[in-house]
Amino acid sequence: MSHTPLFADRTHAGELLARVIHDVLTQQTIDSGVKPVPIVYALPRGGVPVAAPVARLLNCPLTIVVAKKISHPENPELAIGAVTTSGNVLWADQKLFRSKHDVRWREVALNKAINLAKSLEAQLIPACPQVNAENATLILVDDGIATGMTIAVAATAMRALSPAAVWLCTPLAPQKLLPWLEEWGDRTIVLETPEPFWSVSNFYAEFPQVDTLEVLVYLQQQKTIGGIDLCE
Repeated sequence: MSHTPLFADRTHAGELLARVIHDVLTQQTIDSGVKPVPIVYALPRGGVPVAAPVARLLNCPLTIVVAKKISHPENPELAIGAVTTSGNVLWADQKLFRSKHDVRWREVALNKAINLAKSLEAQLIPACPQVNAENATLILVDDGIATGMTIAVAATAMRALSPAAVWLCTPLAPQKLLPWLEEWGDRTIVLETPEPFWSVSNFYAEFPQVDTLEVLVYLQQQKTIGGIDLCE
């Protein structure tokens, strides 16, 4: 099913998202009298081109948090959970795992996802700045949310960093998912909630695969442009 695109590409979506996040941060500063210290965290790979304009407008560090969906062994497109490199796990439905056989293949699927996440992190982390997340406002960005599992489990991992707040920010997500998303972050910013919602790619005019080299370029550019004063 086709839809009228809401965004030209990930960069366009990121620029629109950046303005909204900037305005919310500015208003928070006015209301509280305390200026938040933002750090932008992207979910690679697709979240990085969206997060880059956000970090650029806020003039703050851009880094990553890696979360991978856990795929059903017999149906790779079916996500049964999500996991981070630090071992945070979120399962979609515990009813899937009733027998010892189910537990065995669940462990296989989990280990595969963790290995994929760690491999991607190892490729990208050298280009990331060293940041101090304690008492900072962590702005977690993805290019769109379909099930919410990867961004939710990523937010769980970021809680362990003792931030002032974790924000979940994305150009689009299903309307019905918003109440659930709000349970995982201190603030949720979603630009569009189109219905019916089939897949994230339907709402972009251009939505190519993002390769590792492209991600490294985005990270390196922001590392040299701004936010260096926030790095350790």
